[in-house]
Amino acid sequence: MIPKNRHLAINHVALEFLLLNFSLLAVLFFRLPGVISAQPNEPFIGDFLWLALIFNLSWGLIIFLNGDLDLYLNFEFRRRMRYVVLNTFFFVGITYTLGLVFHIEYIQKTNFLFPIFLFLFVNLFLFEYYGRKRRNVSLARALVVGKGNEWSEFSGLSNKIRRRGYDIVGFLDNGESQEKETSGKKVLGKVDELTSILGNNDIDEIFVTVSSLREEEVKNAIEVADYYGIRVNLLPGAPSFLEEGARPSYLADTARPNYMEGLPVIRVRQTPLDKLHCFLLKKIFDFGFALAALLFLTPIFLVIAALIYLDNKGPIFYKPVRKGEAGGSFKCYKFRTMSVCDDPVNGTKSTVKNDPRITRVGKYLRKYDLDELPQFINVLKGDMSVVGPRPHRVFLEQDFRKVVNDYMVRHYVKPGVTGWAQVNGWRGPTVTNEQKRQRIKHDLWYIENWSFWLDIKIVFLTVFSKKTRKNAF
Repeated sequence: MIPKNRHLAINHVALEFLLLNFSLLAVLFFRLPGVISAQPNEPFIGDFLWLALIFNLSWGLIIFLNGDLDLYLNFEFRRRMRYVVLNTFFFVGITYTLGLVFHIEYIQKTNFLFPIFLFLFVNLFLFEYYGRKRRNVSLARALVVGKGNEWSEFSGLSNKIRRRGYDIVGFLDNGESQEKETSGKKVLGKVDELTSILGNNDIDEIFVTVSSLREEEVKNAIEVADYYGIRVNLLPGAPSFLEEGARPSYLADTARPNYMEGLPVIRVRQTPLDKLHCFLLKKIFDFGFALAALLFLTPIFLVIAALIYLDNKGPIFYKPVRKGEAGGSFKCYKFRTMSVCDDPVNGTKSTVKNDPRITRVGKYLRKYDLDELPQFINVLKGDMSVVGPRPHRVFLEQDFRKVVNDYMVRHYVKPGVTGWAQVNGWRGPTVTNEQKRQRIKHDLWYIENWSFWLDIKIVFLTVFSKKTRKNAF
């Protein structure tokens, strides 16, 4: 899921917790008998805080185990209602179990269901109202490629899917019709003009109507989108599209349709981090690990800063501009290791072995990766993750894209302080095409196979594996 839609979904999750605690405050205000004691001699506030803790833990566990980022954007009302009802049973069960574990007397009484049902009722209808009335939000700009049977269904949904986080900006059509507008959406060109359209417009995702295109055109659309790092959604039409023997070669065996207002939509590249619990787990790990690292390393940072200044007077930090998630740019914090640093924005001079610009202190900082430690500041700022594809210089993107067509797919996730390619020895110079392909191959494997334990493994290998520093200089 692209950052625009992800932020929208996370805002929905935050609003759910706000509604949950609002429901508890309603109980606090009315002092509902059997839930919160109204007797002045009993620890009223303490009881309420325990209830708040149990309720938030219960809902947090449901979100973690049963949530999906797309859930908060792509469910039609009836499907969301089924989701809410199902989670009600889970919520009651988890809350009651935790109440028994923590010996909360009030949760064992039937009136404790009042704030739960109040929360779920308000949750369901407020979200529906919020979805219908949403205005002036940052939506994902979507382009429809091809005009077929699916488009006749999909075009009528353009207003509805706005509340799912999408704004259809237009479509490409290979037909002979001179019609320049369909259902209020502009015809931007023909299908074979996709490369120039994506290159000259701000497009976040594309929807490909499969029935209106040849298989070669669909493959080409996917390749072009990969080149620009744009996600691809297929509108396959008939369910038989995924049956054995009918599945196209460009689809992975694991591809499954999601439903948007009843219409099947297949995302070509799905990653584990599209799931809410995976995204939140990585986010929590990043924040906790980076904060702990910065607190623990502060004395070392002070020593390194003093050594840099005494060895070669000048700035302590070097802040080159790097490319991040969704192709955005950010300043990447590093300890300065050279006497003369390249232009942080437009620099093109890469480091070479025995580079005369490297200072005496810088030589040791680079050898043991100590110059990279300030990037934990970037992790706290949200520019980077602890683990992910290493951020590249801006000028390197064009160089890599000439060799690896799907290079930009690595921008589906945030760049990392360390990564799978680095711990497997693919760090340092990228002079040969093989070096470039292997680095990107490892980066894409990490994105497609992410797990929390894989991140832990990479952190461990970063510290203890000799292969990690094989090409360090």
